[in-house]
Order: sequence, then structure tokens, then C-alpha cells
Amino acid sequence: MSSQKIAVIIIPTYNERDNVKPTTQALIKVFKQIKNYQMHILFVDDTSPDGTAKAVVDLQKHYSNLHLLNNKYRKGLGYAYKKGMRYALDKLQADVVFQFDADLSHDPKKIPLMLKAIDQGYDLILGSRYIPGGSIPPNWPFHRKFLSRAGNLFINIVLLDFSIRDWTTGYRAMTREVVETILPRLKHKAFNGYTWQIGFLIKSIEAGYKVKSVPFQFKDRVFGYSKLGSEYIINTLAYIMKVRIQSLFRSRIFKFIVVGSIGALVQLTSLQIYRRFLPFQLAFFTAIETAVLSNFILSNLWTFADRKLKPSQYPAKFIQFNLTSAGSILIQQSIAFFGERFIGLYPLFTLPLVKISIDTGTMYAVTGILIGMFWNFFAYTTIIWKKKHH
Repeated sequence: MSSQKIAVIIIPTYNERDNVKPTTQALIKVFKQIKNYQMHILFVDDTSPDGTAKAVVDLQKHYSNLHLLNNKYRKGLGYAYKKGMRYALDKLQADVVFQFDADLSHDPKKIPLMLKAIDQGYDLILGSRYIPGGSIPPNWPFHRKFLSRAGNLFINIVLLDFSIRDWTTGYRAMTREVVETILPRLKHKAFNGYTWQIGFLIKSIEAGYKVKSVPFQFKDRVFGYSKLGSEYIINTLAYIMKVRIQSLFRSRIFKFIVVGSIGALVQLTSLQIYRRFLPFQLAFFTAIETAVLSNFILSNLWTFADRKLKPSQYPAKFIQFNLTSAGSILIQQSIAFFGERFIGLYPLFTLPLVKISIDTGTMYAVTGILIGMFWNFFAYTTIIWKKKHH
């Protein structure tokens, strides 16, 4: 039994008959340099009317490591990769799979370097056009260069992740584990098209896999035509915005704000109830404590669910929570006091549409609330629900 691992280059095709032979020959040439992997090529053809599948079958007479998977219908790039990856893992027993374009836009000479990165412990390797050593064709028209670069910059900004410079690259290598983990998370039909590239990468990062970029010089195709359309840009932008909105709703800071808002509502409601049978000052402070209790419970169950306290910790942590809340009130009162004393109270401007006047007193209150919230979040995160180190 061979000790070599198996790597499969998956190439989706639709009307790529003229590219099958030169792509196969270029890959076979590179394979001769690779000693620690059994290298295979898998064409996944969407029943191309131009005879792409026949061109692959003809070449199979010369190359035993060349494989063909026929899709009955054309359902998009992502669908082809899903089928190809499943075939590579189940039928060819792949340890590593590559995504590769049929038109040789991707430089096959980078395959050994990408496999080396896999052997070094990385899980997903990206062929990147936008890091030193990488490039796009200089003869691309301005609009294509702009859309490609601006699109990737847009993703960086929206996701607040600048560690990856080429989110849309289709040149990739990944371990078997990554494929088996991420494929079930991309079942929705939205990932059957070009959204696949972004979706697979984002899901891989969310799962904690180690990603590395390798530079390559992207080349324009010689035969055939690009399958990219305007829907690629629209669907990609829509998916990125959806991911960002979902991540914001799942974020701890969002949960913190929601819990704080619920606490304010609890305080106002309970104050109205307590005032019916308690003196105002006692009702006021009891309402505050009720809100604090509400915030403590919701924070433990929801905001910091991943760091949930043990019942034995409740008494001490609740006291800390009260002191933290008192600290926030002290911050707000201090800002209001020193602002009024050293800056003074005077009008700033009026909002004409709603006839509301904004003065320095309002600004002190807003500033105090924001700093108080920051203090609360900091204390909750670093003291009360401190991350456990294993």
C-alpha cells in the first residue's frame, strides 16, 4: 500500500472542449515534480453541447489519473464543485482537493507550493492575485479591474477582515477535513452559483480553519469565453451584506445593547408598579435593582451564554454586577457634574423638523451614557464573565 497522500484537481467545465487538452498537459507536467502525493485530475462537466466530455474521454486513453464526472444538468459553479468534491472524497479517497479553472487562468506551477502549505499545517490555501507576487492581466479593461479590486475591498470593509486580500479567487487547495465540515453548511441553492466561492471561504474562517494565501499571476483565457455575468456581482454583494447583518445580530455587543434596552424598560415598568405601595425614593431604587437583576439573568443566559456562570458563583458575581452598574451611574453623574461646573450649560442647536433643542446638558448625558455603557461592557467581559483559559 502506498504511503502517498492523494490530491485531486477538480475542474468544472461547460463548453471548454478546446481547453481540456492544454490544461491536462500543463497539469501532468507539474505533477512530475510532486513526489509525496498521488495527483489526479477530475473534470466535472455540465453536459457541454460542444463535446467537452468526449475530449476528456479521449485523453483518458493516455492518462490513468484523469477522471470525468458528468452532471445531467447545468446548475452552476458551486453545484459542480459540490458534486466534484463529494466524488473526490468518496470515490478517489482524496486527502486534498483543489479548485482549478479549465482555461489555465490559474497557474498550475503553484500547485507544489500550495501542497507544501497544506503539509505545514494550513487547512485552506488561496491563490491570491492581490498580494505581492500576484497580479491580474494588464490588458483588462478599466471597469473589470475596478470591479475586481473594489469588490474585494468592499468585502474587507463590510466584514472588517483585512487578513485576506482576494476573497473571490477560485484557485484553492483544501484538506479533506475542511471539505467534509463545510459542504453540509452550503446546502442552500444560493451556493450553487458563484456565491459558492465567498460562502465556502467565510464558513471556513468561521469554523476556525487556518487560511494561507499564495500569490499567482492570473491569466486571461485563450479559448472560449468567461461565464461570469452581472448576477455574479449582485449575488455576491447581497450575500456579503446578509452575512454581515447576521453576524451583527449574533455579536455580543448587539446582545449587550438589547439586554440593556430591556433593562431600561424593566426599570420604567417596575417603577410604576412599586410606586403604588412604596415611597418614591424606595420605589426608585427598588426599580433599579429589579433592572439590574434582569440584566444579570439575561446576560448570563444570552449575552455571555458561552461563559455561563455556575450557580455557586451567582452571589459573588451578582455583587460584582451591582458594583459595575453603580460604577456606570457614577461615571454618568461625574460627567454631568464636571461638565456643568467647568463648561457650563448653554444651548447648542435646534432640530428644526422636530423642534427639539439640544444643549450641553443633553450632550453631557449622552456622553455619560456611552462611556458608562463602555465601562459596563468592559467589566462584564473582563471581570464578571471573564473568558476561561483551558
